[in-house]
Amino acid sequence: MASLCSNDTVLCASLAELMGNATWAPVVATVITIVLILVIAFIIRNLVHRLIGRVVNRAANATPITGRFRKNGAATDGIDALLNERRKQRAETMGSVLKHVASIVVIGTAVLTVLDRLTIPIAPLLTSVGILGVAIGFGAQELVKDFIAGMFMLLEDQYGVGDVVDVGAAVGTVEAVTLRVTRLRDADGRVWYVRNGTIARVGNESQGWSRAYVDVPVAYDSDVAAVREVLRKVAGELWEDPELRESVIVEEPVVFGVEQLSDSSLVFRVSAKTLPVRQAEVARELRVRVKAALDGAGIAMAP
Repeated sequence: MASLCSNDTVLCASLAELMGNATWAPVVATVITIVLILVIAFIIRNLVHRLIGRVVNRAANATPITGRFRKNGAATDGIDALLNERRKQRAETMGSVLKHVASIVVIGTAVLTVLDRLTIPIAPLLTSVGILGVAIGFGAQELVKDFIAGMFMLLEDQYGVGDVVDVGAAVGTVEAVTLRVTRLRDADGRVWYVRNGTIARVGNESQGWSRAYVDVPVAYDSDVAAVREVLRKVAGELWEDPELRESVIVEEPVVFGVEQLSDSSLVFRVSAKTLPVRQAEVARELRVRVKAALDGAGIAMAP
């Protein structure tokens, strides 16, 4: 204060006059208090945002998930990369939501404190806001339901962008997930907007792995052991194919044996575990190889 007075005597005198004036002193004190409240609220908001950002970055950049299907191979690496990317998207989305909630809480508390400092009765205001909130809640029950369902979907990682899902109302690839709606694009190119609150169950084809099934019908009088041996050879060759093993197939295909029996045919089943949503590709390759192997062994397929 001494340095201020020495540098600017007019300002010093003005401040002294205001602080000494019984009329202006409460006003000056109130203005200073309000400014301090707003500054503190701004600082707290920034600190909370920074803390949330650190937590989100730590969650998004955590140690990659270890593959569970086999010890090495690019297929497992692909699954890990997909899971880690989904975790990163989920962490960033939840971080954004938490930042908005923190801002509303901090700013709302600061505004109420300022109003109280200005001797404005906040009890009637809170009552009015409460009544308005109840009215809005009754009128926007579906909207609140959608937001709550969206929060749980994000927290539980039920699905994410790029997943192929069946939500009952539509089946397709997820293009966007918000707290209110999920946007899907089906196989025909149609875009579906599904409210999160209306989704009763979700079938996700893109989490972890998928399974390709191929049923092979052969003539009833075929040698079961010979057919099984041919199919096992095909499964082994498929597994040993470096291109498929490193990019699509997760585990060695399995021949289940006779799945169906009728008076005209025997139906064998071959199964292969694949990367998510790649089962159709593997099934097509299996059919081509099975057809060639059965023709080479002289085994006729049933009509």
